[in-house]
Amino acid sequence: MTTRRSFIKNTAVATAGVGLATGMSTAMSSCIGANEKLKCGVIGVKGMGFDNLKAFLKQKNTECIALCDVDQNVLDMRLAETEKIQEVRPQGYTDFRKMLENKDIDVVIIGTPDHWHCIPFVNAAQLGKSIYCEKPLANSIEEVNIMEKAVARYGNVVQIGQWQRSHKHWLDAVKFVRSGLLGKIRTVRVWSYQGWCKSIPVIENSTPPQGVDYDFWLGPAPKRPFNMNRFHFTFRWFWDYAGGLMTDWGVHLIDFALFGMNVSAPKSVMAMGGKLGYPDDAAETPDTMQALYDFEDFTMLWDHGIGIDAGYYGRSHGVGFVGENGTLVVDRAGWEVIPEGGENPKMERIELTLAEGIGLDNHMENFISCIKNKKKKLNAGIGIGANIARVSHLGNIALKTGRKLYWDQQANKFIGDNEASQLLTPTYRDPWKLPQV
Repeated sequence: MTTRRSFIKNTAVATAGVGLATGMSTAMSSCIGANEKLKCGVIGVKGMGFDNLKAFLKQKNTECIALCDVDQNVLDMRLAETEKIQEVRPQGYTDFRKMLENKDIDVVIIGTPDHWHCIPFVNAAQLGKSIYCEKPLANSIEEVNIMEKAVARYGNVVQIGQWQRSHKHWLDAVKFVRSGLLGKIRTVRVWSYQGWCKSIPVIENSTPPQGVDYDFWLGPAPKRPFNMNRFHFTFRWFWDYAGGLMTDWGVHLIDFALFGMNVSAPKSVMAMGGKLGYPDDAAETPDTMQALYDFEDFTMLWDHGIGIDAGYYGRSHGVGFVGENGTLVVDRAGWEVIPEGGENPKMERIELTLAEGIGLDNHMENFISCIKNKKKKLNAGIGIGANIARVSHLGNIALKTGRKLYWDQQANKFIGDNEASQLLTPTYRDPWKLPQV
């Protein structure tokens, strides 16, 4: 048997209505010196966009010079808060295109709802900006493809907001999984049970709050009457704007299932579930869902439940690598190994190793260091963000079609299923167009 001590010792803008120039040089982001101040602009500052900004401003030689939000009320609040943090008030914008005209911006942070990631991302890439984009990378697989192509063409430094990639205990767990000590791993369980997420009661449509440019907030999404349920935080429970818990928590957790097993895409996927807990509430995305992915040598189960906290191994969320010698369980609190064999364990038990530090701060530090030194490696670059976004969307598409789907990773399409393939590409509302790269 290997002890925990010995293990650790041995593992050490081409889009309609936007009007931004295309094909611009990346010199703007590549000329930042090691001690030069990085200046950022943030698009979408209600939630994680502002959390990301605060993490950015904790780093040395940083400044926020622009904030953008379609909700003037949120914008005014965040402008005041940012001024309090850095003692300089940024410029405020309600149209991200105007903000991107500011040539002094080195870094663009995108914290908008998922359906509003692709267009500003591609625009910022064309302008040579470094980009920090919230997860999931996009709200459809074709948008993911386009964004990945943009980075390949323009050479931007891009970090995706999968900050667990910068949290040491998650990385230590992956090292242990790959050590082989668990024995053959046949199943990986990934789950998110979120008791704090409650039912969303049905409410009547209303007029948008004063100061909100609702048509701009909808952007490329279908035209719909304003309803507060679809706005701000709860947008993630509506297919027009997001993919529910699968693309919210799933992107973080499934990413580590794939990372630990050193794989990228499944051969097939099938899913079941629906609105089983709250069938009559306002949400569209499932409150209960299981998706089973086939990787040939092992299976991966995604399992989520809204309004329930009791998940596997006494945890509300996590990843469980089920091996023949033992199971490694990891969540945001830490990781441990539970041996097989009962009274005759097949391996040593490893007690809970607690998380340390703040993953988001580490993630932003890694991003900035890679801007200033291109030889350094991003912890969650465009390839990582694109891959896990695709895998999560595959699960949702399988749920929508109600059948087993076979995936061609090289071609980025389903095998022999035209109906499922139609769900890969979104239909944009005029005058917005899917960017071309």
